[in-house]
Amino acid sequence: GVRAGDFIFVSGQVPKDENSNMCAGNIEEQCRWTLESIRRVLAHADADLGDVVKVTVYLEDARNFGRYNRVFAEYFPDGGISRTTVEARAVIETGIEMDAIAYKPVT
Repeated sequence: GVRAGDFIFVSGQVPKDENSNMCAGNIEEQCRWTLESIRRVLAHADADLGDVVKVTVYLEDARNFGRYNRVFAEYFPDGGISRTTVEARAVIETGIEMDAIAYKPVT
C-alpha cells in the first residue's frame, strides 16, 4: 500500500496468507483471503476496511460474480463503497485480484 496524503492505495492483492503463500480454494475462499490481505495492508497505515471508499475487482470468470459478491457483502455490509468488477482472463494463478482505495486522514 501507498499513502498519498489522506488516501491509501492498495494494489494487486490476491488470495495470500500472512506469510505471502497463495491460498487455493473456491471463489468464496479466495475472496476472503484477498480481503484479509487488503485488511493487513491497511493495518500498516492504521486503517481498516471501514476506511475503504473504492474497490476494483478482477475476476477470472465473470460467472463467479454472485458467489464472490455474497462474500464481499459480508465485509462491506452497508454497501457504502464504490466498486467496479471486471472479468480479467489475465489474472494469473488465482480466480480473483483486488485493488482498494481507503480514506484515512493523517492525524
